[in-house]
Amino acid sequence: MLGPVILAASRSDKMRRFISAAPGTKQVVDRFIAGETVDQVVPIVEDAADKGLEVTLDVVGEDITTPAQAEAARDAYLELIERLKVLDLGPRAEMSVKLSMFGQALENGHELALANVRPVVEAAAAIGTTVTLDAEDHTTLDSMFAIHEELRKDFPQTGCVIQSYLFRTEDDARRLAEAGSRVRIVKGAYKEPASVAYQDKAEIDKAYVRITRILMEGEGYPMIGSHDPRLIAIAQELGRRAGRKLDEYEFQMLYGIRSDEHVRLAAEGHRMRVYTAYGTDWYGYFMRRLAEKPANLLFFGRSILTKG
Repeated sequence: MLGPVILAASRSDKMRRFISAAPGTKQVVDRFIAGETVDQVVPIVEDAADKGLEVTLDVVGEDITTPAQAEAARDAYLELIERLKVLDLGPRAEMSVKLSMFGQALENGHELALANVRPVVEAAAAIGTTVTLDAEDHTTLDSMFAIHEELRKDFPQTGCVIQSYLFRTEDDARRLAEAGSRVRIVKGAYKEPASVAYQDKAEIDKAYVRITRILMEGEGYPMIGSHDPRLIAIAQELGRRAGRKLDEYEFQMLYGIRSDEHVRLAAEGHRMRVYTAYGTDWYGYFMRRLAEKPANLLFFGRSILTKG
């Protein structure tokens, strides 16, 4: 029951100020956020590569209210791609983007987001990597999928994310599981109404398994976004049943969560990608990490209580 409360707090300016000022916040934020600048995140990419891991990089920040801010978000990704190019890290690092950062919610937002994200996708392709479009709340998804379809005309490796808690997702998965597609499946981390989404964890997990089966039996490239040992084991079994080799799908986990498992899966021969967020506007991302798992909230609470 705490999840919806935390997600509501993620949209509160008052709570943003309170959380930001709390003495223990920095300790917990540092667990989930790799840094504030490109300079801080590049060593993390290099370390991941040394461990046989890959990464997907997210420049955090979703509260875009002007076209100028959307352009600044675009430029932040272009700066990141340029650094990866110089260091020859393109093949080890892709990008994850939220179209809200590129102006999707503004006037003429669909066209604006497409215009801003296209140069990022083009630049990523030029250094041998790609971009995945993150899923946000359900009201944005038709626009996201339309932009994904448009980008794939020129950059077919462009990926997208689907969320198992939404009723629509099984149909989306069937449509997307085509040759050449890259689809990340996650449970979902936004507060959604009962009219469009499962509210019970067990139902969300069952849907996750059904959707994973659809992706594994399809012709695309599934990306399994989960920290749940049971769902990971099920995905491995579904991959085996579908006749997939270990390099024909991948696992994805968040930076700072189950790091030993990242290395273990990579050592077994799986492709393992670490979702690595960085930037100064961390609040919304941070609150969703707390909402996803009670242990994260307990860790945060202890940190506040033990800091003076």
